[in-house]
Amino acid sequence: MTLLTNAYVVVMDDAGTEHERGWIRLEDGLVTGVGEGDPPEPGEDLGGALVTPALVNTHHHLYQTLTRARAQQAGLFAWLRELYPVWAGIDAEAEYAAARTGLAELALSGCGTVFDHHYVFPRGRDGLIEAEVEAARDLGVRIVASRGSMDLGESDGGLPPDSLVEELDDVLSETERLAALQDGDGRVQIAVAPCSPFSVTERLMHESAELARRLGLVLHTHLAETVEEEAYCRELYGCTPVEYLERLGWLAGDVWCAHCVHLSDADVASFARAEVGVAHCPTSNLRLGAGVARTRDLLDAGVRVGLGVDGSASNERGDLLFEVKQALLVARGRGGPAALTAREALRLGTRGGAAVLGRDDLGSLEPGQRADLAIWRTDGLELGGADDPVAGLVLSAPHRVDRLLVGGEDVVRGGALVRADEQEIAREHRKQAARVAR
Repeated sequence: MTLLTNAYVVVMDDAGTEHERGWIRLEDGLVTGVGEGDPPEPGEDLGGALVTPALVNTHHHLYQTLTRARAQQAGLFAWLRELYPVWAGIDAEAEYAAARTGLAELALSGCGTVFDHHYVFPRGRDGLIEAEVEAARDLGVRIVASRGSMDLGESDGGLPPDSLVEELDDVLSETERLAALQDGDGRVQIAVAPCSPFSVTERLMHESAELARRLGLVLHTHLAETVEEEAYCRELYGCTPVEYLERLGWLAGDVWCAHCVHLSDADVASFARAEVGVAHCPTSNLRLGAGVARTRDLLDAGVRVGLGVDGSASNERGDLLFEVKQALLVARGRGGPAALTAREALRLGTRGGAAVLGRDDLGSLEPGQRADLAIWRTDGLELGGADDPVAGLVLSAPHRVDRLLVGGEDVVRGGALVRADEQEIAREHRKQAARVAR
């Protein structure tokens, strides 16, 4: 049993409970108690630190840490065309190094659960998903790993080169095989994730959904990221991206989509009605000039919204707390200073993300929830003088978390990784990035 005391505890429950002189009890990987004032027994004094649920990342591409700062002035399609040939050099060794780097960055930003959308499978390269699962286990974070896919190559009107697309039957059999990686403790979860409307056939979208629902897995894809994507869908399918998803049976509560920048009022209503979730990726969308998602409208309509760092080749930083701040800023840039509060932004990065992933055991610090929490020092330069520590954390982000617990176990302590050496990770990452780039 661990009892943490003398902390500002942000519970993130329905009532918005916060304990200024709070304590929290952890047992067997779960939160078993939380309260205000004198603790039930002596515990570890946190000295007034701020405690939040661990952050939840709902969209990422871990392999892209190997290819940062490329195609610097390109939009999405040109960016992809430049990078596809480089990504064709990825193997399991490079994937492990990339995943350790991305997961370490995220953990140091207070993130305990990471969804990774891996959709590049060069021919003859095995073990890529297993490599990132191994990296997550080594570091101690939770991973929702997806078996992504592309089967619509350039010669058939798609965007990716033919050398990177797969046969449909191979995708489905590999997806079913990888479903066995899921564990009973919620440390490893598997999702089914065809890449996007411009890289996947209608048949693969249909059959992926059938497979996921037969196996009880969640579904994910990119959608409505750019105006070019809408033009592409209208030309190829005769409809908008959201209408295309509806035609395929993908407008459902077991689905969430990344980006969703270009949605009409009717699209927002369709998402709300069908309970489709959205992974909002503000920094990546700004970096590629894609636009700004309608976060306030989505929330007001009742759509589940979480945050995603997105790939480190369209963000260059694996910092989810920074995305919390970015979500706040872009919402206000779009809708004015009252468009999103600091606490609403933090909710997107915690409970909102858990809801998007279908994880009702994460995202808050209520009794019975997984003991995944982030501890932020309030005595440093960034938060000194902040009248409101929660707003101070969000508005002054990014920060390096002082301590991150996942399942009640330390992943970060004193601002350093507990189970790995940050410098060793960085050295191996540089070596693999250079090898892939050759």
